[in-house]
Amino acid sequence: MNPSYAGIVGAPVTPFKADNTVDFDTFAKQVNFLVENGVRLIAHPMHIGESVNMTDDERKELARVLVQAAAGRVPTFVHVSHAGTDLAIALASHAAKVGATGIVLMPPYHWRSSDAAILEHYRAVNAAGPGKMIVYHNPKATNITLMPGVLSEIIEKVPGIVAIKDATFHMETFTDICELTASSGKDIAVYTGIEFLLTSIPVGGSGCFSAISEVAPRMVSDLFKACMSADYPAARAQQYKVRRMLKVVMHNYPSTIKHCMELMGRPVGNTRRPILPPTPEEKAWAALELKILGVLDNEPRGWGNKTST
Repeated sequence: MNPSYAGIVGAPVTPFKADNTVDFDTFAKQVNFLVENGVRLIAHPMHIGESVNMTDDERKELARVLVQAAAGRVPTFVHVSHAGTDLAIALASHAAKVGATGIVLMPPYHWRSSDAAILEHYRAVNAAGPGKMIVYHNPKATNITLMPGVLSEIIEKVPGIVAIKDATFHMETFTDICELTASSGKDIAVYTGIEFLLTSIPVGGSGCFSAISEVAPRMVSDLFKACMSADYPAARAQQYKVRRMLKVVMHNYPSTIKHCMELMGRPVGNTRRPILPPTPEEKAWAALELKILGVLDNEPRGWGNKTST
């Protein structure tokens, strides 16, 4: 299977001004940077984008700016997950109104919902959205595991599913999802949560949501290309490099990502509480790691300098 949505998914952070308001102008620059550096689509606001730290009005305006800035160059997916189905429906309806390609949807937060309730949640929210959907599976965040039975029902009964994001980082689960989508006969990509591509692509994975692309897009692109061409010696060396980079950006996430972006000439402000900014020691460590990994010398600086894909 060669899913239409295979590739790297851009998942930008949300930029904030000094007064803690959303910086929509800088967000538009982020979208353009990701598009020019080869992402297959953009999804926002994911948790990396502090979706749970923002009001629904802020999320809606970010959705509008996302679609406007992407300008049809890549598909745009709006993360609409909420604890309540009706709350998610409101965001999905707005995503359709502003012209987004689709939505990203988790099971309802917090509630230990039955399989029937989960299926109804996906049906109802999807029906209100633009028509396409990425199913987001993250049991640690939602307290709900999408078992093969209910996931199979969602795939069968909810139209417009183009991808599944599996953030379990559990190879048995990921492999089961790949097998399930392959046997469905539908054109569905399966993404790993972040850039563990060497282990996921050989079993049927299609790409990943990216935590690194706003800092080091060439590093991610090189790993994806090596994995897709089955150049495993090159992919293995690159995966080790990406893993070291992930240890940096996932530390005090997503605060350290924002600091690394500033080091690359793409400042996006601080995070909102309860996420605190990096300490001086953490900033020095991150800068040293970027130097050792060659990011400071080999990756785009500022908002230009597109990389090849």
